[in-house]
Amino acid sequence: MPESTAYKVLTAEQMSELEHARVFNGAPVDLADGFIHLSTADQLQETLDKHFAGQEGLWLAAVDLDALAETVKWEPSRGGQLFPHIYGPLPLDAVTAYSELHYEPDGSLRLPVTG
Repeated sequence: MPESTAYKVLTAEQMSELEHARVFNGAPVDLADGFIHLSTADQLQETLDKHFAGQEGLWLAAVDLDALAETVKWEPSRGGQLFPHIYGPLPLDAVTAYSELHYEPDGSLRLPVTG
């Protein structure tokens, strides 16, 4: 059963767009590919290492995939892993939590939590 929460890595500017417009239409790579790229918790560190290495001021948004229903498709990407892709905009209403990107003292990624 696919996971019901996935994560979108956003720049501070993209996070601001999501907060103020209450919808995010995608980063340049998303717009070029025709869908918004997400990662599961297990895929997130590899995504950060591959696509966001050295970038500062990143944010993580936890996305409720169930709320997006039929716009989410699980498709093979890196190494044949299935990744969640959103075919359509990401509404703020589907974001359950978000926070600046932080690492725990042990080096593990701190995921945004609600409440």
